Amino acid sequence: MKAMILAAGFGKRMLPLTAATPKPLLKVNDQSLIEYPIKKLAALGVTEIVINHAHLGAKIVAALGDGSRFGVSIHYSEEVEPLETAGGIANALTLLGDQPFILINGDIWTDMDLTSLRDIQLKGLGHLVLVNNPEHNVKGDFSMHESGLLTALDSGGKPGFTYSGMAVLSPALFARYNIHEGPLAPLLRLALADQQLTAQLHKGLWFDVGTPQRLLHVDALLRSRVK
Repeated sequence: MKAMILAAGFGKRMLPLTAATPKPLLKVNDQSLIEYPIKKLAALGVTEIVINHAHLGAKIVAALGDGSRFGVSIHYSEEVEPLETAGGIANALTLLGDQPFILINGDIWTDMDLTSLRDIQLKGLGHLVLVNNPEHNVKGDFSMHESGLLTALDSGGKPGFTYSGMAVLSPALFARYNIHEGPLAPLLRLALADQQLTAQLHKGLWFDVGTPQRLLHVDALLRSRVK
């Protein structure tokens, strides 16, 4: 099974930190954000990882190289201009192949064991990891049926959850709806309307490290955990 880590965003909310450093290379507990998912994937036995990049992308390539020091093989999907999430994935499909792949945002931190994603047998076109809503997204993005089916946020009064930036997607998702540009959310909403997406809820630690304040918070948390 292959994996893709999304690393092409500019990180405007992280300015001025991202003026000279791509957001995935910002460090928490002396390790860049993107190294955490790489090491988790390597521990699972996932040996081929695709990373897209745009803003200061050469620095990502220089920092990670071919992936051999992590025990994986890294392939890069360069974007002259950021293509947003769906566009970035579609642009990398030739590297990902025709089988389902693990997708992880390069600017999150979580204590989740990714084994369930490696072992998932898709019942449709994708499987998302949801988390309880953080302060910056109190309403959530989606709901979930007891059966595990992903549903719309206003579905029958069910509680809302936030998409974690972790998923397993089938390349067929992009062929079915012919969306090869823009953000991922509209594509996911089309698929859930056709009951093609399932989900699971991660109740452990998860952070969208999208601002300097959250970066400092996660850094302090991880440093306290190793004492």
